[in-house]
Amino acid sequence: MSGRLAGDGPFCRSAEQLLEAALGTRRALVTTSCTHALELSGLLLDLQPGDEVIVPSFTFVSTVNAFVLRGARVVFADVRRDTLNLDEAHVARLISKRTRAIVPVHYAGVGCEMDALGELAAQCGAVVIEDNAHGLFGTYRGRMLGTFGALATQSFHDTKNFTCGEGGALLVNDERYLERAEIIREKGTDRSRFFRGQVDKYTWQEVGSSYVLSDILGALLVSQLEARAEIQGRRAALWARYATELAGWAAAHGAHLPVVPPHCEQAFHMFYLRVPVARRPAFLAHLKERGVQAVFHYVPLHLSPMGLAHGGAAGMCPVTETIADELVRLPFYADLDDADQGRVIEAVRSFR
Repeated sequence: MSGRLAGDGPFCRSAEQLLEAALGTRRALVTTSCTHALELSGLLLDLQPGDEVIVPSFTFVSTVNAFVLRGARVVFADVRRDTLNLDEAHVARLISKRTRAIVPVHYAGVGCEMDALGELAAQCGAVVIEDNAHGLFGTYRGRMLGTFGALATQSFHDTKNFTCGEGGALLVNDERYLERAEIIREKGTDRSRFFRGQVDKYTWQEVGSSYVLSDILGALLVSQLEARAEIQGRRAALWARYATELAGWAAAHGAHLPVVPPHCEQAFHMFYLRVPVARRPAFLAHLKERGVQAVFHYVPLHLSPMGLAHGGAAGMCPVTETIADELVRLPFYADLDDADQGRVIEAVRSFR
């Protein structure tokens, strides 16, 4: 250890350099969480009341909170039936003269249709902000997820492929945002420029907050990123086994496996099944009786109390409403051993 425990120490910078080299992003700034990276992106856009941000309803609440906090109006978009990613056809119908940003979420680490979404954003002058919490090291048409938007965010939460317990990163792909991103992240000061010797003192420049990651957590993150090949290799093997050994059961019982388009290389973030709505409660109970902890995922944000208060209504995102009641996530983590995975597979297969 360097003796430095506070944020932006040598381990944090090493983690940033690993991300920059692996992804080809202009700048990676590690943060205290993906939530804070999203909030940082909202601040960078200088959003005003009445500005609109298009987000998928099928996502974690942080994706939406980041922009509501800035006074923006969130516009809920539906997802595709195949990948469960933001539906570009629905986005096209939602764009208005007030649209400031489109926020694709690469669900389960499978890339959204970034060509179409990028074209839609360009047509209305909006910024693309990728919520890449699930997708680190996944690709779309050979290009790394997190490098398509002007800004992108990463998560290093305990549930992610690479973790430091709590952490995140803002990826800056558009140089116009780089200097302000550093300032906002450092409590609204030009402290980063001071430490690079570019100014003789640092001072308050604009509104900001403390989004820097402790160097203790930075050290843990570096060790995770350095083990990237091993971690991803194991997750890929686990995912492939589930897909191979559950395909027959799924076909026989009206269930669906995850869809990964041929032009996407997934990040192996999770493995889920889509089970007919009427059978999901019994299926979850069946797995629980056999000691398998399987869970569903997001509740549609547009139907939540806050979502309804922000313009949500039943029926506005029908695919989201359906798949939220179908989805079952199976145990999936890098140290899941073969025997335990075998027990999960057998429990699923024994459901009739």
